[in-house]
Amino acid sequence: MTRKQKRMTMILGGLAVLGIAAGIMLYALSGTITFFYTPSEITEEKVSPGQRLRLGGLVEEGSWIRGEGTMSTFVVTDTIKTIKVTYNGQLPDLFREGQGVVAEGIIDGGGTFVADTVLAKHDENYMPKELADSLKEKGVWNEGAKTQ
Repeated sequence: MTRKQKRMTMILGGLAVLGIAAGIMLYALSGTITFFYTPSEITEEKVSPGQRLRLGGLVEEGSWIRGEGTMSTFVVTDTIKTIKVTYNGQLPDLFREGQGVVAEGIIDGGGTFVADTVLAKHDENYMPKELADSLKEKGVWNEGAKTQ
């Protein structure tokens, strides 16, 4: 074998080992790779208490209750099922009823989701206030667009 062939064999062998390792890792994580679970998926999959996961959905209208200090309770829904969420901390500025939310935490023994992180999803129709004001002045304002 020439020096060039040995080098090429080493490179191809290394790539094969890396490919196999990546494949095994993806296969092992295939059941847990997800951005978030919806309330329906959590109830269907019978998630065990104490398991760490992300819950995503809409904050149900009329469900947000502010407790003492920074304690908050609200209900997340996917319009099919709902899950009660408790969170102790500062909620994001974009957090509102009817808006999308992703909460990270665990399910306690009573079926309540205890969140340690809450992320509010913003509307994809976002438009900066300055741009909206400019469009209003020009008379081409779209009333359906939202500003922040």
